[in-house]
Amino acid sequence: MKDTDFDDESLETLKRYKPRSLDELEKRTKFTKKEIQLIYQGFKQECPTGIVNEETFKHIYAQFFPHADSSNYAHLVFATFDLRSSGIVTFEDFLICLSTLCRGSIEDRLRWVFTLYDTKKSGRITREDLHQIVCAIYSLLGTCSTPRYDDDTTREHTADVFKKFDVGQGFITIQEFMNTCLNFKYGRYPGKIAE
Repeated sequence: MKDTDFDDESLETLKRYKPRSLDELEKRTKFTKKEIQLIYQGFKQECPTGIVNEETFKHIYAQFFPHADSSNYAHLVFATFDLRSSGIVTFEDFLICLSTLCRGSIEDRLRWVFTLYDTKKSGRITREDLHQIVCAIYSLLGTCSTPRYDDDTTREHTADVFKKFDVGQGFITIQEFMNTCLNFKYGRYPGKIAE
């Protein structure tokens, strides 16, 4: 990442940026001090300034999906890590989200997934929000998806998934999302086939 990737205001942030103390980071996450130190070392290798912008994040993310287009999905993930909607992710932002994903309760992780799916950050998931996610996931599959997907496939998949969550109002609230996911997790959903 080069300093030229940032505007003047972001460059000022770069010059002043310093992570919070280990004690404070340990209190705000579910990681030990030793784990935080190891995560910080890895983060600093990829992001020497201690912060990352979206383009750099996409570049790093693409390394995990070399045969696919990961840019749309990486954009959506970046938006959930950018806790202040500032266009940059600090080490703290990264650590807090990672803590949620790795060590959070099922409810914490579902809230994070909801923010990923709520692409307009409106507090509700619309059919178009869900379609954007479905398309991004199919793009991650790259040449591995069989059959190859097209707009009809993604729209059909979106409609099927949306139907499972929507209670008839044309959008999905966080409570509906969490209830439906938890019901599926614990096997409490309509139409379950008896074993």
